[in-house]
Amino acid sequence: MTPITDLAMAVVAGTAFGAGAWLLLLLTPRWGAVGLEQRIAPYIRDVSDPQGLTPLATPPTWSTRIRARWDRMLSGSDAVSRRLRQAGRSGGREGVTSFRTRQLVWGLGGVVVGALAGVLVVLTGRPPVAAVLLPALAGLAGLAACDLLLTQAARARVSRIEEELPTVLEFLALCLSAGEGILDSLRRVGRLEGGELTSELRDVVLAVGTGSSLAEALTAFAHELDVPCLNRSVDHIAAALDRGAPLAQVLQAQAADAREDAKQTLIERAGRNEIKMMLPLVFLILPISVLFAIFPGVFMLRLGIG
Repeated sequence: MTPITDLAMAVVAGTAFGAGAWLLLLLTPRWGAVGLEQRIAPYIRDVSDPQGLTPLATPPTWSTRIRARWDRMLSGSDAVSRRLRQAGRSGGREGVTSFRTRQLVWGLGGVVVGALAGVLVVLTGRPPVAAVLLPALAGLAGLAACDLLLTQAARARVSRIEEELPTVLEFLALCLSAGEGILDSLRRVGRLEGGELTSELRDVVLAVGTGSSLAEALTAFAHELDVPCLNRSVDHIAAALDRGAPLAQVLQAQAADAREDAKQTLIERAGRNEIKMMLPLVFLILPISVLFAIFPGVFMLRLGIG
């Protein structure tokens, strides 16, 4: 056996031993004692916090500390929270922390896969440089893949919301024209199944039922989703609620504007797809057509015919 093969076998054995030792360590009970402040806090709560407004502080675990440090290493928590909200997942700090943990797991999984691939590369007699670069590249690919999946999920859900917006606005205008109030109309639309926007409207009705005003609830949910056409429609609805303008006419106008925006978006998407369709035509079909047109003449010239 060559030294490189011995090194690869040592890496495999060391990885297996490290994984086994780590699993045994996870099974051992926690030996870290809880601090004095955490132990006596429940018994002096009536003195330090008579109204019970301050939640009890829990000691951070090692996993919590690792997730917090990983979150500080990567920037853009607000952007991640917005994309989580757009994708229909729990946003906020807890959602960002959960996503960072999942992203870290993807990165570690990529490192493990890259290390195994590097060992296979060394065992096949290839240069050891690839074995050194593969774990890092695979880890970065895992991080990027997790972020890319979230971005695609957010874009797909935002696209569905934009498609549903004109229909929902027209339905609300129809309910208002029939004599229902705006809250009852939102409740009726929220009872519809199979729509992304209708599920968001159910949350708005729930927020209004728990004490928020309708304008505040609508503005908050539109700000969290951050969809341009939805923000514009909600701003007009909130202004109509504050000024007492007829909501049915406002909703009909916003539905017409939303349909125009959807039409413009469809035209732009068709233009981009037309350009994408030119790529196989120019780089694949056209060269083959030229080759079929020129090859017979070249073949006849080589044979001396004609």
